[in-house]
Amino acid sequence: MVVHTSDRQIETREILDGFLYSYRQLDTNSVKLFEASASLYALIELLTAKGLISRDELDQYKKAVKEQLNASFKEAQIGVRVRRDEINKYDLSTAVNVDCAERIHLCHGACCSFEYPLTMQDIKEGVRWSLGRPFMNAHGSDGYCVHWQHDCARCSIYESRPVVCRQYDCSHDPRVWLDFDKMIINPDLFKTTNLPEGNHII
Repeated sequence: MVVHTSDRQIETREILDGFLYSYRQLDTNSVKLFEASASLYALIELLTAKGLISRDELDQYKKAVKEQLNASFKEAQIGVRVRRDEINKYDLSTAVNVDCAERIHLCHGACCSFEYPLTMQDIKEGVRWSLGRPFMNAHGSDGYCVHWQHDCARCSIYESRPVVCRQYDCSHDPRVWLDFDKMIINPDLFKTTNLPEGNHII
C-alpha cells in the first residue's frame, strides 16, 4: 500500500515504523506508570504500618476504586499489548499436534477467531495487527483472523505464524471441548465467542 501526500509517497513500512515508534513511547509511559504505582503502594504500606490508615478502610476503598478503574480501562481499551516472548518462534522444538482436519466441522476453526498480542518478531514479519487495539492480531469483519482462509480452512501465513498459534493446544481448553477425546464440543463456545462475530483472548 502507498499513501499519497502533496509532495511524496509514503510506503506501508514507513507508516508501520511510525506506529511502532508511537506505541513504544506509550509502552515506556506504561513502565513509568508501573513505577509510580509501586511508589504509591509503598506509601500505603508505610501509612498502614504507622497506624494512620487501617487495612479494612484501605480494602474497602480500594475495591470500589478498582471496579471503577477496571470498567473505564476496559471500555477505553487502554494499554499497548506486545507479547514479550524472548524466544525465536522458529527455534521452538516442540509442536502441538491436534487432528484439526477431523475436528474442523465441529469447532469451525474457533481458535482462529481468538485474540492475542503479537511479538515484535511477528510485527516485523508483517503479521497483521489491529490499529484500534495495538498490537493484537487483526480480525476481519467475520470475526476471524485476517490470515484465515475460509475456502480451505488454512492459515495463509502458516510457516511464519505467531508463537501463540504454534503453542496453542485446544485439547486442554474447556472453552472449546467438553471432551476432547470423544470430540464433544462445548456448546457454549458459540455463545461466548458469538462466532463468527466475536472472539476470546488467548
